[in-house]
Amino acid sequence: MTVMSDRLGWSFRSAVGASIPFLCAVLGVIASNVPVSIFGSMVPPPMFGLMPVYFWGLVRPDLMPPFAVFVIGVLQDLLGGGPPGVWTLSFIGAYAIVDRERDSFAGLAGIGAILGFAAAMLIAGASAYAIIAIYYWRMPPVAPIVVEIAISVVFYIPAAMILGLVHRRLVGPLRGDF
Repeated sequence: MTVMSDRLGWSFRSAVGASIPFLCAVLGVIASNVPVSIFGSMVPPPMFGLMPVYFWGLVRPDLMPPFAVFVIGVLQDLLGGGPPGVWTLSFIGAYAIVDRERDSFAGLAGIGAILGFAAAMLIAGASAYAIIAIYYWRMPPVAPIVVEIAISVVFYIPAAMILGLVHRRLVGPLRGDF
């Protein structure tokens, strides 16, 4: 009986630990789309949903599979109110590049890690810009997406610290053997 309850407890803890990265991304998408602006709607909100996708895609890719990235992108599209599929495709494109170049990105530390996220955000932003240009058959203004990329990179610094803390305190202990 004790062995069975230990296995069930470990299985539950493992499942909770595995769901935390996805929940971080969902909370990021919700935070990005809350209709409250610190800067008075003069600056677009940071892309908080992409931050956990990038972070967990490097640190624990087993906990951020492509399907989870797809769901996070769909949620961003639904809550953002833009054309359907724009951020879904952008998130998947950025994730694909990060997944392909994981060894290069994972070796980055400090300013290099921030530049790695900047590259992923640039890919997502450029993809979104291109998709919107095709969708509307005209070139939209570049300034809003450039500002969103810049703001997201700046906000990635504290977000990476928080995600690192979540990884050390919650995901690691809940997923490991005890």
